[in-house]
Amino acid sequence: MAVDLGALAENWRTMRKLSGNARCGAAVKADAYGTGAGHAAPRLAREGCRDFFVADANEGARLRPLLPDAKIHVLNGVFEGSFAQTLAHDLIPVINSPEQAAFWCGNADGRPYALHIDTGMNRLGLTPEQAVRHSESSAPAPCLVMSHFACADEPAHPLNARQMRMFSGLRDCFPAAEMSLANSAGIYLGPGAHHDLTRPGIALYGGEAGTGAVTPMRPVITAEARILMVRQAKAGETVSYGAAHTLARDSRIAVCGAGYADGFHRSASGAGVPLRSAVAQGAFGAFDGNRVPVIGKITMDLTMFDVTDLPEAAVNAGDWIELMGPTITLQDAATAAGTVSYELLTSLGQRYTRRHHD
Repeated sequence: MAVDLGALAENWRTMRKLSGNARCGAAVKADAYGTGAGHAAPRLAREGCRDFFVADANEGARLRPLLPDAKIHVLNGVFEGSFAQTLAHDLIPVINSPEQAAFWCGNADGRPYALHIDTGMNRLGLTPEQAVRHSESSAPAPCLVMSHFACADEPAHPLNARQMRMFSGLRDCFPAAEMSLANSAGIYLGPGAHHDLTRPGIALYGGEAGTGAVTPMRPVITAEARILMVRQAKAGETVSYGAAHTLARDSRIAVCGAGYADGFHRSASGAGVPLRSAVAQGAFGAFDGNRVPVIGKITMDLTMFDVTDLPEAAVNAGDWIELMGPTITLQDAATAAGTVSYELLTSLGQRYTRRHHD
């Protein structure tokens, strides 16, 4: 799997420009969405990014030696078991509950923290009422106050405006803190969502932010699998488990060494297989810009492609087939599997050799 760090940097510059007067951070949780945080985060730092967001303290600890001067925020907050690690690696916990707030403010000797306020997700975060009470307490003030959009990928959704009003209304409670609301899709909602710091994630890695517009993001990954063999099969024969696909013609089938253990989801299986959703149509691979369909069920380690329409000499054992990249976009591959680009990227397995280049 090739990871284009130059494209990653360009995508961050695009997000920074779209963020207007706000500073632009980066979500690098889940191993930088499967691309390799140990390479992606330092590249973003060289580009000028100074604010990074990880899921837990283990992720932050691994990045600290690579980002000695950056602010590394831990989205899952802090607990007694992660407290020492958070302090040792100078991480900034994102406090998500009154209990976390009491623990950190009572034990961290004034070390900085971020405060997460739930404005419509009903996921992590203090309620606005709890946040107001926290601001009125004797606790040290947070360095950052943040919330998270629930529907930013649907720009016309009324919850977006409601969350922006609610979040902006809390600014006076925390006059010394920076404010952060916008994720990738939220950045496209305009200045009212930007505040002091934006937190792009999926857009950095080449995914669509769900705005309905053509994404300006460059593709970052090219995932390929080796062709193990090319076999001849007769019309009327079946392919893969369950005999789900019956060949309508004499066919050539390229069997590649990647399957759902590698994040090439079984739900992307081809013709004749029950689909996961109305939008899932079965995946494709590509040779030299030519798409070829998956046929039959994707298995743990193997996937079959119909290469009958390509010249016989064009596909041979040992060749590589593109699973996603310049021909099969990340969004196309996700749609084929009936899922989202986030899940597809973060489920790419460890059997891929990640080759990072700039």
